[in-house]
Amino acid sequence: MSSLHVWTGALEQGLLWGSMILGVYLTFRILNFPDLTVDGSFTLGAAVAARLILGGCDPWAATLAAVLAGAAAGLVTGLLHTKLKIDPLLSGILTMIALYSINLRIMGTANLSLLRVDTVFTTVGGLTSRNSAALVLGGAVCLIAVAGLCFFLQTEVGLGVRATGDNPQMIRSLGVNTDITKIIGLSLSNALVAVSGSLVGQYQSFADVGMGIGMIVVGLASVIIGEVLVRTPTLIRALLAALVGSVIYRAVIAAVLQLGMPATDLKLLTAAIVTAALAFPALRTRFRKLPAYGERGGNGA
Repeated sequence: MSSLHVWTGALEQGLLWGSMILGVYLTFRILNFPDLTVDGSFTLGAAVAARLILGGCDPWAATLAAVLAGAAAGLVTGLLHTKLKIDPLLSGILTMIALYSINLRIMGTANLSLLRVDTVFTTVGGLTSRNSAALVLGGAVCLIAVAGLCFFLQTEVGLGVRATGDNPQMIRSLGVNTDITKIIGLSLSNALVAVSGSLVGQYQSFADVGMGIGMIVVGLASVIIGEVLVRTPTLIRALLAALVGSVIYRAVIAAVLQLGMPATDLKLLTAAIVTAALAFPALRTRFRKLPAYGERGGNGA
């Protein structure tokens, strides 16, 4: 496979997974909330969309229903944390575990096939090829998500969400209900994750109960890669950098697979990428402090 095909495929997948990356960025970087609901809400989006489409529902309406289901999942995580005072990490884990059974209930089986069924890509594909449809639809969703987040996060409520992540004690002293801002942020984040899950499920022509496993690590890898590329980001630059990180992550995965790495080692590769990206700032600082060759002094040592 040529490098052009690798980058084209990476761009398609990076954009389709892009709204999920933005959802992860919203909780982990803006809200400062380690939300593991992502692994469940990604599958939830695919499950809801697939079940409704197979039931004869319009694909666009099914995708909208998936978005609402994802927002409901985020709402549950928010309520567990804010009203029942459960630790943020544990709240996400509890919702994620519950969603596994819920997704099975929705699908009725571990896997639903969407072959020979109309999807949103069928509609767009009537005007262009399937790959081009993925680029157009994925790009449009990411563009709308970035524009929507930029607008929302500069409103009064959005600034409250950002302040909650930066300094919750200070914003509470100003009379802002941080419980509400956390719930809003989590609901919006998981809605973005679910729309990505619904698009990926329709693009791959199947929904599987295990397709969301490891999505949080993929999201973090993409976000961190984007942050390494952008040193002093504004809000819009940070969001776009996360999308660029998503594309680069997919390109690295595709390139490594082309070199002969077994697909079973993808999770190991993802962990290595995340570790390298997280360690990059510390390693860069450490190497900068090392003296150049020949600069060590002291008694000729």
